[in-house]
Amino acid sequence: MTQDPLEIYRRLLLIRECEAQLNDAFAKNRFPGYLHSYLGQEACAVGVCDGLTDSDVIVSNHRGRGHYLAKGMAVKPMMAEMFGKASGVCGGRGGEMHAADPSIGVLGGNGIVGGGLPIAAGAALSAQMDGRGAVAVAFFGEGASNNGSFGETMNVAAAWKLPLFLVCENNLYAEMTPFDQTVAQPDIALRAAGYGMPGEVVDGNDVFAVREAAARAIARARSGEGPTLLELKTYRWGGHFEGDPRKYRTREEEDEWKARCPVARVRKILIDERGIEAAQLTALETQVASEIAEAIVFAIDSPLPEPETALSKVYAA
Repeated sequence: MTQDPLEIYRRLLLIRECEAQLNDAFAKNRFPGYLHSYLGQEACAVGVCDGLTDSDVIVSNHRGRGHYLAKGMAVKPMMAEMFGKASGVCGGRGGEMHAADPSIGVLGGNGIVGGGLPIAAGAALSAQMDGRGAVAVAFFGEGASNNGSFGETMNVAAAWKLPLFLVCENNLYAEMTPFDQTVAQPDIALRAAGYGMPGEVVDGNDVFAVREAAARAIARARSGEGPTLLELKTYRWGGHFEGDPRKYRTREEEDEWKARCPVARVRKILIDERGIEAAQLTALETQVASEIAEAIVFAIDSPLPEPETALSKVYAA
């Protein structure tokens, strides 16, 4: 766990710039497919992953670039994967939703809502059987909490005391459906008690609060005490996907949440409480923006996978 708040800020910026510049590239039709932005949720990924090691694994969802970068995925191969290029971390096979890098514990994203939960439970069972002391983390949205896979995973993880850390990023909208139209109880974390595990609600826009709560959950899992459910209240700045007209919510609501920007919040803390000069932070912001811009150029300039390799890396059992 880093003790350097500047490093925390750099990680937040890396995700922020990645998402912002990818949005711009997508609008210019620079790469195929969809784009599900993680803008606004940066503190969730950084706060959780700060307490993990390369031996720990994460399973992401369809909004996964923040998780990938926070877990340590190299920027250029990740970006090339978004563009479907041969230099991508999965050779262009994964694309936006299915990038993976097991060498750093990223088991991949998932285009099926709630589909990553049982995969993470399997990884946790593997870690438990190996006795490695590793932890598995499942990132999912509040919409997934209404799927059967959520209850099934919670039940078996608690019964077997799996080293599993369940992280629900509650951004208030399951695709285009407001959370309060589908759930009567506003706090998903309260469901944890019914499965016999701790549950906690945390401000998902406060990276330091997320980090502290995550550290407790990770320590609990690592010591053999079993799973924890953490619900991070946050907000996605964009629509479900880029191009979504967002008719199901107001611009006033978006502005209200943007005023709680997790990146700006840390910037203010660094200046007001740590005495760091604004110019130093501006220089860091420029550096990170350049790093992402270079990665996009790398992705654009990289070749597509050769057609004759289409069936390579395909496994059957």
